[in-house]
Order: sequence, then C-alpha cells, then structure tokens
Amino acid sequence: MAGVATPRRANGFTLVEILVVMVIIGITLGMASLNAIPSPRQDLENEAKRLTLLLQLARDEAIVRNRQVAFEATPERYRFLVRNDTGWVPVTQDDLLRERDFKNAPVRLMLDPPAAGIPGETMRVTFGREPVDKPFILTLASGNNSVGIRADGVGHFTVIEPGEQQ
Repeated sequence: MAGVATPRRANGFTLVEILVVMVIIGITLGMASLNAIPSPRQDLENEAKRLTLLLQLARDEAIVRNRQVAFEATPERYRFLVRNDTGWVPVTQDDLLRERDFKNAPVRLMLDPPAAGIPGETMRVTFGREPVDKPFILTLASGNNSVGIRADGVGHFTVIEPGEQQ
C-alpha cells in the first residue's frame, strides 16, 4: 500500500471560479452606477416634487401672513415674493422659500390657463389670502422630458405625468 498515490487538490481557485466572481462584481458595479447617476427625467421629477411642496408652503404662507405671495420663475431659476405696502419683495429670510436655480436649466415653463403677461417674460403665479384659488397646471419641460404640477385651487398640489391633465 505504500506505492499508491492519492490525487492532490491544488490550493487556489480555478479559472472558472474567478470568472464567475468577476462577472458578479461587474454586474453589481453596473447596477450601482446606474442608480448613482440620475437621469434627466428623474432630475425633472425631483424638481417638480420639490416645487410642489414649496408651492403648498407659499399658498399657506399667503393665508397665514394675510398677504399675497407669488411664485416667480424664469427658465434658469425661481423665487418667491411677498407683497407688502410698497410692492413685491423677494423672500430672503426663509431658507425654504429662497431663490433657487433649476438643476438642469434652462427649463421650459408652461402655465395652463396662461397667466396674463407677455410670453417669454418671467412667469408668475400669485397666491391670495383666501383659502380658495384658481386651479392651474404648471408644466416643467427639459429636452424631451416633461412633468406637470396640478393645483386644484383648494390647496392640494400634485405631480402629474404628461397626458394626465384632466
């Protein structure tokens, strides 16, 4: 029995095992990088969600302050203003209602029904002191992507997909 050789298993990994691990790592990194880089569509939806909350806050501020509050936007940025005895004053003391840049400017803005004014100028939505306002849909568009914000006139603001305007 002294002359029988037993097969030895070499220490280490086989080429197939290493390739399987490499494929799994590659797939995991690919999925992580896709989630880490938001698409322009996601950026626009996130901007609309943030704006929905800020419009709700501006409407509530108008009622609480008993003064008109306006949302004013250009393709590059937006801000909120409060009407006092001398006219419109930008909100500067409130970190939530401060002036902000759109993330992927320029953004095309469309208001339905259209606001009075000259097309191409700054768009403005004014909230009065009353709890009921005129309903509207504000559409944000960038490239081929668009998303809307529906205001029902009684204080509810929701993000809607294109085509959900009824």
